[in-house]
Amino acid sequence: MGALHDLWRAHRDRVAFAVVYIAEIHPTDGWQVTPNVEDDVKFAQPTTFDEREQVATACVLNLQIEMPVVIDAMDNAVANAYGALPDRLYLIDRGGTIAFQGELGPEGFRPEALAAAIDELVTT
Repeated sequence: MGALHDLWRAHRDRVAFAVVYIAEIHPTDGWQVTPNVEDDVKFAQPTTFDEREQVATACVLNLQIEMPVVIDAMDNAVANAYGALPDRLYLIDRGGTIAFQGELGPEGFRPEALAAAIDELVTT
């Protein structure tokens, strides 16, 4: 999150940022990955919004996320609408149009590409 936090700090006065917490990608009752086990990141897939909120809160605290965080509803409407799984960066202009859509993460999670899109959008 370091580069994304740097981007948020640099542009938060001109761009509204939000992290959208979506369904757990590596739950213990699904596709658990070794790094999560080693780091003791072990959560079952939430089945209620309250459970999702608890896991999101743990994520925010453990990753020290500083920017605003919102939580997708249990129907995963945001994740489905934006193809957010596993992670993706978006820039939405004032008119509600997608001005930048990053590639799928983790390989396509490139804050520097989002930074360039922000610079282009806010200077035009």
